[in-house]
Amino acid sequence: MNITYRKLTENDLDIFINMRITQLREEGATDNYDLYPDLKNYYLSHIKDGTFVSWLAIDGDTIIATSGMSFVEKPPYFGCHSGKIGLLSSMYTKPDYRRKGIAKELLDRVIKEAKDYGCGTVQITASDMGVKLYSDFGFSYNSNFMQYKL
Repeated sequence: MNITYRKLTENDLDIFINMRITQLREEGATDNYDLYPDLKNYYLSHIKDGTFVSWLAIDGDTIIATSGMSFVEKPPYFGCHSGKIGLLSSMYTKPDYRRKGIAKELLDRVIKEAKDYGCGTVQITASDMGVKLYSDFGFSYNSNFMQYKL
């Protein structure tokens, strides 16, 4: 196993999107909606404008793990003076590669991207599987998060 790391490019999108959909299914999504076209449009647009970045882990020629960071901005507040927030997503490692430090390395790389972008905070809605990774990295719970589905 010779793991290398590199940034996502448009050429990787088909594999990246399929891994994202696999991740969502593993986390319990049962909706039959074809999410692929929406994800492709999102990633193409946001990679181009610099508001989405991803690091990949590669074993040989195979993408074995992904990460993603979307950058959003809202009015500055006391918890985030810049108003720039990193939204972490797409943290997925193929089952045979889990618990080997790969996700931690990817997380470290996308957190650095958020710092470079000027984010004052990074947020994630963590799966049960990911909670230990994020807690060990230094993430803490914010009990204020609520959602209203439209």
